[in-house]
Amino acid sequence: MKIESHAFTFDDVKAFMDTYLDRERNILADRLERASDRVAALAPRVESEPSDSADWNAHELLAHLAVLSKFYGVLVHRISTGQPLNMDLLQAVQLRDNAGKQMSELAPAELARMIGADHARTINALRTTDPMNLRRTAELGDGITMSAEDVARLPLISHMEMHIEQLEKLLDR
Repeated sequence: MKIESHAFTFDDVKAFMDTYLDRERNILADRLERASDRVAALAPRVESEPSDSADWNAHELLAHLAVLSKFYGVLVHRISTGQPLNMDLLQAVQLRDNAGKQMSELAPAELARMIGADHARTINALRTTDPMNLRRTAELGDGITMSAEDVARLPLISHMEMHIEQLEKLLDR
């Protein structure tokens, strides 16, 4: 095996890192696209129904997906573009239940449309934003700092995928 690393410069290392970051952001965009497709396929099976239960029904879960799609998509955008957040993550999470209640008054088809539109914007941002901008970080409160990429990966996409699995189970009962 030819040893080439002795000729590498720090610029070469940064170029390799950019390649890895570019690959990762496209993987994230692909995951969000698949999640969006799954929601679109499931939404027609969701019935509008009020619930007095402590557990979310399928309609309420779809409303929650709409809230988190918007909120975390905006967070990815704001962090990656260097905009100030002017928010505390804990307060925002506590407000999400009120937003979810309002969203659950919308028809499932409208919720699915909103989720798809929010995902399309975030997918576009993931695919077009310079990889280094996705590495920008922001203080989210109580010493928690996350990059735009971390927000896309964890509270947006992983969170979304977990709730989609939950929605699939609810609808398959």
